Amino acid sequence: MGKMILIVDDDHVGTKLMASRLTRENYTTFVENDGLSGLAALKAELPDLLILDIEMPEMNGYTVLLEKQKDPAIKDIPVIVQTAHEENRGIFARRGITHYLVKPVDFNLLLEKIRELTGE
Repeated sequence: MGKMILIVDDDHVGTKLMASRLTRENYTTFVENDGLSGLAALKAELPDLLILDIEMPEMNGYTVLLEKQKDPAIKDIPVIVQTAHEENRGIFARRGITHYLVKPVDFNLLLEKIRELTGE
């Protein structure tokens, strides 16, 4: 298998579909459905890439990013934000997140961003 991708999103159907499609593209994927468990998995698994939703229970994606940036072990893991809220793009750009995709995410565009961030 290829690079490891952590998907953190509370959309169970969407994450299952995304993980399945990424697995067919030779990525190793794992999913967490809330920000708190997503942050824990990020620290435990040290994936090559994080795909992060914003609106989630327990801890939202923005807080996950703030916590990630404080931890030297995970702060450099690249992130793709995916959300239904186009209007928040500027908030994330100020945090250095330039890969911001609005749902529904075009899978080919997502693959392009993944390859760009993982150096493939």
